[in-house]
Amino acid sequence: MTNVFTRLKDSIAADLHDLLDKKEEANPIAALNQYLRQSEKETEKVRKLADRQYKLIDEFTKEHQKAAEMAAKRKYQAEIASEAGEEEMHEFALSEAERYETRVSELHKSKISAQEQLEELERKYEEMSHKLKDMHLRRMQLMGRENIARATYQIDKVTKDPGDASYYRFTEMESFIEGLEHKVNRRSYENSFDGKIAMLERELKDKAQ
Repeated sequence: MTNVFTRLKDSIAADLHDLLDKKEEANPIAALNQYLRQSEKETEKVRKLADRQYKLIDEFTKEHQKAAEMAAKRKYQAEIASEAGEEEMHEFALSEAERYETRVSELHKSKISAQEQLEELERKYEEMSHKLKDMHLRRMQLMGRENIARATYQIDKVTKDPGDASYYRFTEMESFIEGLEHKVNRRSYENSFDGKIAMLERELKDKAQ
C-alpha cells in the first residue's frame, strides 16, 4: 500500500513539474518573477536568523556577566568563611565559585561561537541581498528585451505576414489607391488628348478658310 501511495505522489509531482515547465516556456518573465519571490523569502529567513542570533548573543552576555559576578561573590564568601573558621561553608563557597567559573568559561566560548555564526549569517545575507538586486536588474533588462521582441513581432505580423488579415487590408488599400491613381492619370491623359485634337481641328479649319 505504501508503494502505491509513493508512486501516486511521484506521479502527481511529475505532472506538476511538467505543468510548471510548460508555464515557464510560455511566460519566462512570470517564471522569473516567481523565482525572485522565492529568493526574497529565503533572504528574509536569513535576516530573521541574524536577528535571532543578535538576541542570543545578548543572552549569552547577560548570563556571562551574572556567572562572573556570582563566581567573584562566592570567592569573597569563601575568604570570609575561611577567616571565620567555618570550614564547611568555606568548602561550599569554593565549590560554588568553581562551578560559576566553569560556567563563565562555557558561556564565553558559546558567545564567541555565536558571534562567529552571526558574522557568517550577515555575510550570507549580504551576498543574497546583492544577488537579489542583480536579479532584479537582470529582470528589468529582460523585460525591456521582451517588450522590444514582442513589439517587433507584432510589427512584422502587420507588415510582412501574408497570412495576417491586417496585411490583406493594407494590400487591398494599396491596390485600391493604385487603381484610383491609374484612373485619374488615364482621364487626365484622355482629357489632354481630346483637348489637343480639338485644338488641331480648329487650326485645320482656320487654315482651310
